[in-house]
Amino acid sequence: MGKRRNISVFSSVFLLFTCVSYIDVASAQTGKSGEFTIHNETEANTVVGFYTNDGTGWSTNWLSEPVGPGDNAALVFTKTSGRCQQTLRVGWRGKSGGEVKDDPIRIDICKASNVYLHDNDVTYD
Repeated sequence: MGKRRNISVFSSVFLLFTCVSYIDVASAQTGKSGEFTIHNETEANTVVGFYTNDGTGWSTNWLSEPVGPGDNAALVFTKTSGRCQQTLRVGWRGKSGGEVKDDPIRIDICKASNVYLHDNDVTYD
């Protein structure tokens, strides 16, 4: 019985390692060739633009519609040859209706499952 139990424990550890390895590979795909979600965590500002730059120039606006306070939007990064290090810029609806862009910020898009947009800050996980 002792041998059977050791094999079972070994199998369980191997299975756990395999699952963790799979999760790491899957999460490594986030951003560069996967989906991520932007979250507007402001109380009163509407996101009207989301732009990225991988060093080759600014993208067009990723958003097809505005993202209001407390709302989120799922985005898909489809440029499979794109770089993980991106510069992003958020455009907010101005008081007179136009677009006011934040300062650009660097982000590792491959590690981003969620991008949180605050009044004066952008974070991700």
